[in-house]
Amino acid sequence: MATTNSLHHHHTSYQHHRHNLHYRSHFTPTSLSLKHPTSTPTFSSLICSSSSSSSALVTYATTTNASDITTESATKFDVLETHLINQDFKKADEETRRLLIQIAGDAAIKRGYVFFSEVKSISVEDLQAIDNLWTKHSDGRFGYSVQRKIWLKVKKDFTRFFIKVEWMKLLDTEVVQYNYRAFPDEFKWELNDETPLGHLPLTNALRGTQLLKCVLSHPAFEIDGDDIEEGEEAQNRGGGKAQTKDTRVFKTDYSF
Repeated sequence: MATTNSLHHHHTSYQHHRHNLHYRSHFTPTSLSLKHPTSTPTFSSLICSSSSSSSALVTYATTTNASDITTESATKFDVLETHLINQDFKKADEETRRLLIQIAGDAAIKRGYVFFSEVKSISVEDLQAIDNLWTKHSDGRFGYSVQRKIWLKVKKDFTRFFIKVEWMKLLDTEVVQYNYRAFPDEFKWELNDETPLGHLPLTNALRGTQLLKCVLSHPAFEIDGDDIEEGEEAQNRGGGKAQTKDTRVFKTDYSF
């Protein structure tokens, strides 16, 4: 009797073991049952996914959400270009200031603004890239190179330059007076026939005009002989005549 019970017990255990094996094999997931993640794959995962099917599972493991993709994975001027394409010149101006700080070096980044002495360390390629985007998407009306031409035409006189690009406004007074526009509301952020040439991008003159002078004097915007030609033209215009004193009154407020 004991032998019979023992055999029955072993038979029951064997059936139970087979049932467990059947249960496990029925629910064990295979690679076919994996769902593709809904997140956007990174650049590296896109490269991996073109190699072989065996590496597909690896590519899914390296995916990331689209919101996690930073501007580091894109060209550093893409954001500026997007704003300019959309004709959002206010945001483009803000992005230009951010870029100048970034390309000026670690000290400028830590400080949060650029010293005029740091401009010379900025590469020609970076400044030309910024300027080319501005001129391209403004029909040649905005950009540092445009501002340089105006600056040279007024003999590098920043007061006259500010009036030309309308960073200063004429006051409604009996005496001819100019004052600096209040930032940002009084500046012109739309491109139309009334927008003055060279109005954008803005350069903060809160600490004086040295920063702007270094930007406009940068080799990135030099054209062979343009500075010499402007100097000779100014000298010829003088013709040996006595220079009249500018009697206009200017209120100094480098707040933009």
